[in-house]
Amino acid sequence: MAILRSKTLFFTTSPRTPMKMIPEIKLLTENFTGNKWNKENQIHYTKLLSQNPYFKGQGSKKDMAFSARDRINRAPKALGFVDLKPTIKLTKAGKAFINGKRSEEALLRQLLKFQLPSPYHKEAASEHGVFWVRPYLEILRLIYELKEITFDELMLFGMQLTDYRKFDEIVNKINDFREGKKEYQGGYKQYFGVVLDSELLKIFNEEILNGKTSTRESTDTSIVKFKKTKRSNLRDYTDACFRYLRATNLVSISHRGHSISIMSDKVNDVKFILNTVKREPVFVNDEIKYKDYLCNDDSPELYTDNIDHLTEYILKHSPKTYSQLVGKNVEELKDIRDNVIDENRKSIISKQVKKLKSYSLYSEVIDTYNEIISDQLYDVPLMLEWNTWRAMTMLDGGHITGNFKIDDAGQPLSTAPGNMPDIVCDYGNFGLTVEVTMQRGQRQYESEGEPVARHLAKFKKETNKEAFCLFIAPQINNASIAFFYTLSKTNIYFYGGTSIIVPLELEIFMKMVENSYTASFIPTPSHIRQLFDFAKAYATNSENEMQWYLAIQEKAEQWLIA
Repeated sequence: MAILRSKTLFFTTSPRTPMKMIPEIKLLTENFTGNKWNKENQIHYTKLLSQNPYFKGQGSKKDMAFSARDRINRAPKALGFVDLKPTIKLTKAGKAFINGKRSEEALLRQLLKFQLPSPYHKEAASEHGVFWVRPYLEILRLIYELKEITFDELMLFGMQLTDYRKFDEIVNKINDFREGKKEYQGGYKQYFGVVLDSELLKIFNEEILNGKTSTRESTDTSIVKFKKTKRSNLRDYTDACFRYLRATNLVSISHRGHSISIMSDKVNDVKFILNTVKREPVFVNDEIKYKDYLCNDDSPELYTDNIDHLTEYILKHSPKTYSQLVGKNVEELKDIRDNVIDENRKSIISKQVKKLKSYSLYSEVIDTYNEIISDQLYDVPLMLEWNTWRAMTMLDGGHITGNFKIDDAGQPLSTAPGNMPDIVCDYGNFGLTVEVTMQRGQRQYESEGEPVARHLAKFKKETNKEAFCLFIAPQINNASIAFFYTLSKTNIYFYGGTSIIVPLELEIFMKMVENSYTASFIPTPSHIRQLFDFAKAYATNSENEMQWYLAIQEKAEQWLIA
């Protein structure tokens, strides 16, 4: 049982992307069902998890039992997907989530039931009366009420919605913030900093006055350090809230990644939820009844559980006729609806590709990169993957596929899984994997180096054609350069021979995109091939990795010159 000692909302940050729970829950229940969730099994679980290619977390090598609890107790248990007492078992909600056709629907039901306080989350005596809320429900209501909400607004004010009866107060605060932004004489960053500082002092006034400014991460008890820690926590919780709500496919990110809003075709779904789901927490002091309620797989009722609602949606968004739908049950209609959504998503992406290939979105792609570099966007790693897919689609021929997930509105939803490249390019007689990262320094090499080579090797084996890799980052670490240089000169059977991995700084890649835009001809796959042929040949003739790397950067800036 967790003890609530906070003055603000919190959301599970482990795992950061909710659908990553699915393989982790499967691993748990396939290996430990019927066993006690004790320290021994927790350590065993962490060891098994670390061996799986889909797991990208670091975990705690010093306390593997804690790492297991971090992965299982926070989200899978708190959302009712697994029951850990008296022994480990998969719940009805968990079965719908990991085995059902509509994982996002199962996730939505559980998010709507998550509440504070609960038998799983008890208030500390010092914080009694702070919480009385279903956090995801009220944040969804906030998005609906305000039409859209930015990451900063949710961080500043949404995280203060610890009691649903404060809802109107929070709405007024956000509206006042928006008006103040128009009148403020300085830049937005300065305005945001001033407001954030003011809000932190209000929220944690009692702790500051009483000198309770120590944090678990540091012995520094200064107010500056205290506020910095609280700001970081709020940012992490806001990010987690965004990710989990977006995974339900009810809300979508704006095209530039600054805000989220209700998807246009899901407004009725959200209105139904807001009108029918109870706002008050239930069974706060009765764990048995709470578990029965939380772990159920068919509550609360959703808009799409109704045959008439499903029929109406399908008729509105597809050429289907009423006679084709009559007599179908709910599950059959949901299958048809899902196919309609999938076809519409493909149509949206197809239109995006046409615009990209015509260069009509060139300025938008470059502007997005500039915002990525200056860290002005929500979920920068995701936006980097998505925008690089757009850039690769724009700058040359071939069939370009992003392995990141796309929502129903055609906007990026989550980054590529850990066991595959971020982007793959099919150029007919050769292929290309593209890997992007915001990681810098030694962490870049440790996190990205070997997986990049492994993904390329897997791609070569699957396509049975010559293939290369483009590795893009704001800065390239020297260890990464050395590793890729060595692979380009070494015949390694495990990696399918030599591996030509070209590391490029993001600004150099942006220059490549600019060159393709200003060129008097349309670039072809042969032009992109020249860069990798050059990297391969120069690796043989260069004296060291830095000479090779610098020559590649220079060649990339002139990639359209034969």
